[in-house]
This record gives sequence, structure tokens and C-alpha cells, in this order.
Amino acid sequence: MKIIFLASVALLFAITPVYGQLLSDATGLVNRLDIQTGGYSFEVETVSNFNIQDFEFDKDEKKLTLHINSGLENNLGELLIPQNLLGGNLTFYLNDQEYFPIVNTNEKISFVTLNFTGSGDNQLEIFGTTHFFGLTEIKESDPANPSITPLVDNDDELIYILIIALLLIIGIIVIIFTVKRRK
Repeated sequence: MKIIFLASVALLFAITPVYGQLLSDATGLVNRLDIQTGGYSFEVETVSNFNIQDFEFDKDEKKLTLHINSGLENNLGELLIPQNLLGGNLTFYLNDQEYFPIVNTNEKISFVTLNFTGSGDNQLEIFGTTHFFGLTEIKESDPANPSITPLVDNDDELIYILIIALLLIIGIIVIIFTVKRRK
């Protein structure tokens, strides 16, 4: 009886139930746009239900251009733009028409919520009033500066190792009880 109980406990950890449903229009694709300018590296992060095929940054015009492709009519997205890359009062143009998304800012980032209609190819231009706020541009002759984007610590590998170790321990316990029971 003990072996059946232990086997069912082991299977509880090995076989987990899965509940699936169709992907909705609000499913987010994560894109990280690495922008190299002025000797610095900036990361603009997007989460959206559309694809960003390409982007351009013009430091002289203080403009970030996103080339968007969507298969959905209703598009939803979020942008995280570092203030020291592009800051101040942000102005948006979607397909050459002024666009007014929801923008929340603090001293480090601008958080932009996009909600627009139109499938196919779209172009979003973001103009800022400040660029390199609090930074000085590094010339090519200056020594290299480390990236100012924060490092993200991913613990996925550790979680997988812990799950495998737990399954091995449970398997060893089941084998030990099975051998003792046969004696």
C-alpha cells in the first residue's frame, strides 16, 4: 500500500495538469530593442500583440521610429523607454498622424501604453524633447563605457535543476521501498 502511495506522490510531481486556452488578442510578445548611440547602449522593452519588425533611432532629431506589423485589427502594446535615451515631453505619430497614447513617467523611464486599430504595416514615431539626459556623449576616441542597461538575473536554469533533483530523489525513494518490499 505504501508503494502505491509513494508512486502517486511521485507522479504528482512528475505529471502536472495543464489547462490550455486559445491565445487572445491581448497576448504579449516581448521585444528588447538595443539602441547603440553616443557610446552608450540603451534597451527599449516592448510587450505587445504585434510584431516590431525594425526600429531606427535618430539622436539629432531625438526620434525613435518603430516599424510595426500586425495581423490583428485591435493592437495593444506597452513600451518602456529609458529617460536618458529619450525623455521630456514625448510626442507620438502613428502613420504620420498625431497619436495620443497613455504615458506615465518617472525619473528613470517612460511607460507608454499603446492602443490603436489597423492590421498590416504601421509606423510609430516617438519624438522627445531631451536626449542623453544626465549623460555626456562619448566620442569614439574615448575609452569604452560599460552598458548602462540593468542586468536581468534569470533563475530558470536553477529551477530546472531543482525539479530534476527532486524527481531523482523521489525515484530513488520509490526504488528503495520497492526493493525492501520484495525482500
